[in-house]
Amino acid sequence: MDGLPDHLVWEILGRIKRTNDRNCVSLACKRLHELDNEQRQSIRVGCGLDPANEALTSLCNRFPNLAKVEIAYSGWMSKLGKQLDDQGLLILASCCPSLTNLTLSYCTFITDVGLRYLASCSKLSALKLNFTPRISGCGILSLVVGCRNLAVLHLIRCLNVTSVEWLEYLGKLETLEDLSIKNCRAIGEGDLIKLGLCWRKLKRLQFEVDANYRYMKVYDRLAVDRWQKQWVPCENMLELSLVNCIISPGRGLACVLGKCKNLEKIHLDMCVGVRDCDIIGLAQRSRNLRFISLRVPSDFSLPLLMNNPLRLTDESLKAVAESCSMLESVRISFSDGEFPSFSSFTLNGMLTLIQMCPVRELALDHVYSFNDLGMEALCSAHYLETLELVRCQEISDEGLQLVSQFPQLRVLRLSKCLGISDDGLKPLVGSYKLELLAVEDCPQISDRGVHGAAKSIIFRQDLSWMC
Repeated sequence: MDGLPDHLVWEILGRIKRTNDRNCVSLACKRLHELDNEQRQSIRVGCGLDPANEALTSLCNRFPNLAKVEIAYSGWMSKLGKQLDDQGLLILASCCPSLTNLTLSYCTFITDVGLRYLASCSKLSALKLNFTPRISGCGILSLVVGCRNLAVLHLIRCLNVTSVEWLEYLGKLETLEDLSIKNCRAIGEGDLIKLGLCWRKLKRLQFEVDANYRYMKVYDRLAVDRWQKQWVPCENMLELSLVNCIISPGRGLACVLGKCKNLEKIHLDMCVGVRDCDIIGLAQRSRNLRFISLRVPSDFSLPLLMNNPLRLTDESLKAVAESCSMLESVRISFSDGEFPSFSSFTLNGMLTLIQMCPVRELALDHVYSFNDLGMEALCSAHYLETLELVRCQEISDEGLQLVSQFPQLRVLRLSKCLGISDDGLKPLVGSYKLELLAVEDCPQISDRGVHGAAKSIIFRQDLSWMC
């Protein structure tokens, strides 16, 4: 190594991605140690950072070119030492001039004061906050005012964020491309209208409402009127994920569905009020769609549906099949409930989608309408490479045996399926057709039954879910 020029050693170090490997290499000699210090651009620290502020100062001095920092205190207890506080963020802002990406997880000692220190990081373009309970909307506003290049903002379980002026300010900057808001109880669907023209820059939106507070956020009449009157441009949206949202005609996020002409991924999870016309409009507009995931309520899982039965039907799947010729991944699931759902998608609807699109990945969870006839139809699914079946109780050994006839299948995952046993896997044993077979919590399948059924096997058995 001594004879190699610095630029070659630099390139060699750059190809070492694992942190543990880099740490070992940096201990080999002084030269590698110094080059690694100069090249290292990311670190992840947490409970082992003690004393926190002093240790962080040492790390920042050792690695002067840090661009990405993740601080995670998951599992922290007081006996592990004091957490990083606002002073620690001041150290980051002062000692990391190249900081562009910062993640703070379970940092319970950080307040709005710390975020105001970060406002001086002019290069900061990505901020992710996961359970930082002392941070409020005022702190986020002070940060976005200072960090005018912010393109990625993730807020997860930030329970003290009640004001949303920062959303309006981000709308004026028009720099945001990736926004994720999950389980921030005071932020509702109606607040997103404040993004204004920033919608046209947004490429990825994840919005998840805490299920326990789904109905507690009351729509402001003025916000509803703004959704109806304001043009919401979503031409650049590539990925849209909505969880536990209420989709109502003419207001809120219903105004977004159907306007994303370049959408590639859509995930709707327990979104009450989604209608066939919403999915039909989305399919006709988003012809580049490659991934669709629908998790819908069971018949009796939400009292709201008993009085106002707005359910998706096969018309939605038919529209997607006819309009989205690039669709590769389909995930359909029904929520847990005492009674399964038979009144939404039928077997014919799902097969239409699979047969008309080049579906490579299919995942079904709690779908009682999918049975042995569905498995038989998959024998002609020429693109299908990955199949995942979870709690599909209408599939028997007879249907499972047909897997050996699926032309391109390489990965099979089975979980909590009651109707299948070792007999269903017998045609696969010794064929090594599958690259991977994963079986979890299927009571009639044994460790012995999966032996030799694929090149790689994952087998777990925990039947506590049946109690």
